[in-house]
Amino acid sequence: MINKPNKNAIRQKRHLRIRKDINGSEKCPRLNVYRSTSHIYGQLIDDVSGNTLISANSVEKELSVQLKDKNKVQQAALVGEILGKRAIEKGYNKIVFDRGGYLYTGRVAAFADGARKAGLNF
Repeated sequence: MINKPNKNAIRQKRHLRIRKDINGSEKCPRLNVYRSTSHIYGQLIDDVSGNTLISANSVEKELSVQLKDKNKVQQAALVGEILGKRAIEKGYNKIVFDRGGYLYTGRVAAFADGARKAGLNF
């Protein structure tokens, strides 16, 4: 019998490999993305102190009205834009993007484009 590779284990290995090179700081935090089957989560992280500075996700109650009639890619773009606006309000312009081991396509790319649209530089 042929063993099928575990996609999540492969993604986690890829994420660890990427994280060796990517670190966030107070001035340039790391934008981490987590993608579940039905939702997307993003947070700005200061790796030096280990704190989450800002977060946004598609589960938030105040976003549920805006996300109601949109598909998952459109929801990811909107959540990325909202996270970007929150970051700009707090004074974070330059960030480091951590795609979490996911391929840069679909919802992850839409999330990043939404954050760029809001004014974040990465």
